Amino acid sequence: MSGVYDGEAIWSAVDTYFIDRLVTEDEALVHARESSIRTVMPQADVSPSQGAFLGVIARIAGARRVLEFGTLAGYSTIWLARAIGPAGRVVTFEVDERTAAVARDNFIRAGVADRIELVVGPAVDSVRALVDAPVDPFDLVFIDADKPNNPAYLEAALALSRPGTVIIGDNVVRNGAVADPGSSDPRVHGTWALIELLGQDDRIDATALQTVGLKGWDGFAIGVVKRPD
Repeated sequence: MSGVYDGEAIWSAVDTYFIDRLVTEDEALVHARESSIRTVMPQADVSPSQGAFLGVIARIAGARRVLEFGTLAGYSTIWLARAIGPAGRVVTFEVDERTAAVARDNFIRAGVADRIELVVGPAVDSVRALVDAPVDPFDLVFIDADKPNNPAYLEAALALSRPGTVIIGDNVVRNGAVADPGSSDPRVHGTWALIELLGQDDRIDATALQTVGLKGWDGFAIGVVKRPD
C-alpha cells in the first residue's frame, strides 16, 4: 500500500486490520458495545482490541478475582468475566442505575451474569465498603471511572491487592493533555495524580503506554504489586 494516511485515519485503519484478524466478537459482545449509546457516557467503552487486551492480561495473570471501576454497558466487564472462567468473580462499580440496567441485560445475553457482581453507587463509597469488610484480595484491577477520583481508586486497589496483582488505569494520555502543565481539566489532574502515585509508591512497579486507534490518541498505565524481597 502506497501513500500516507492522515492522522486518525491511519490509526483507525491499523486498528481495524488487527481487529479483523485477531479479535473475535460474538453477538453478545457486539450488542454490548453498540448498547453503549443507551448509557450515561455513550461510546466511552474500550475498543474491541482493548477489550481483548484486558482478557489476555487477565489470563496471563491467572486472574480469578477482578475489580473494575466503571461498568458502563459492561463491554470490558464481559471480556474480563470470560477470561477468568466460570469459577471466577468480577466485582464492577457503576454510578448510574439506568446504565447499570443496560449492563445487566448484556451480562445475561453474554452468559456471564452468574460470575459478575454489579454494585451501583459512587465507586468511592462502594470500594470503601470492600476495604472495610474486608474481602479476599483481587488478582486484577481495572480503573476506568471518573478520573478526578483516580488517586482514591488506586489507593483502594492497593489495599485490596496481593503481591502479583495487576492494576491497569485507562485514559492516561487524553489526546496529549497529560503533557500540558497548564491544563485546568480535572480529568487531567486526576490522571497526573494517578501517575505520580504509581511512580512514588514502593508497593508497585508500573509504566504507561500511549495508544492510538479507533478510540483516538490515549493510553493506559499498568503496574504489578511487588512481591516481598
